[in-house]
Amino acid sequence: MNRRQALGLLGTACAVAFCPVTGAFAAEDPSKYPSQPVRSIVPFAPGGASDFAMRLLQPTMSQALGQQVIIENRAGAAGNVGMDVAGRAAPDGYTIFFGNVGTVSINPTLFPDMSVKPDKAFIPVSVASETPSVYIANPKFPPNTVKELIEYVKARPGKVNFASPGSGSVDRLEMELFRKAAGLDMNHVPYKGGAGPAVADILGGHVELMSVTLPSAMPHIKSGRVKVLAITSKERSPALPDVPTVVELGYPDIVATSWQGFLVPTGTPRPIVDKLFQAIAKAVADPSVKQRMLEGGVTAVASESPEAFKAYIDKETARWAVVVKESGAVPD
Repeated sequence: MNRRQALGLLGTACAVAFCPVTGAFAAEDPSKYPSQPVRSIVPFAPGGASDFAMRLLQPTMSQALGQQVIIENRAGAAGNVGMDVAGRAAPDGYTIFFGNVGTVSINPTLFPDMSVKPDKAFIPVSVASETPSVYIANPKFPPNTVKELIEYVKARPGKVNFASPGSGSVDRLEMELFRKAAGLDMNHVPYKGGAGPAVADILGGHVELMSVTLPSAMPHIKSGRVKVLAITSKERSPALPDVPTVVELGYPDIVATSWQGFLVPTGTPRPIVDKLFQAIAKAVADPSVKQRMLEGGVTAVASESPEAFKAYIDKETARWAVVVKESGAVPD
């Protein structure tokens, strides 16, 4: 027997050895799911809004499923690294993806050549949390209201700067929505490294204002180091009841939240999707989860059904595609 024949037999033996295991694993009775820990891929580093929400949901989801939900942070490429890992996982319910508006609805337009297409690679299960953004400014910045901001900027076209965590970030795109609706001429200053560096320059008075997710701004709001002009949620946030929404200030189309939600690889059996949906709903309804999220500026919320979440994603993807193209946003 020559070397090539030996290697061929070895490969065949390996294939035979592993086929029964793989086949049995893939054919697991969905009614017995889950029979082992479930991996939740968070496509961002620890400490961000998605990681914050996932860690609050984890204990109750683990309890509801009867198996530990293990969080795995896989950051990089605006969330595409983690999404790629999750999208290529086996459709067996043991890898779930905790995506957000950026990875699922903005990146498909921002990264047209991305290897994993969310609408093809995943089945939506349920939204789990919504994070509004706030318009913040240094306390020394003259405008104290959105009306005053508009008047101030219009009197100084092209001279007011707004910061963002990146060209294609939801925070930048939210501000673009407002800028267009109000007819404002402002300069965009993108930062790298998340919201931190941009917020730091707001604190230092080096840039005038920005739209930023509430959890990133909350500590500075509480300390009085920044002032808040408005919030982008549909209704006022219980966390900031005195802060008006952009909607009530006369801009009904500017409702924008950085939502987070669960998706599973395409091909995952419906009974498994339903079990995950029920576990998510239970976690989101937990009073302690709701309260702790609220304290961090996040609202716990679940979809009515997986189909409702899919419809919401489709609507959001179409909406943000227009904003990305009109703004000229590019990957950072």
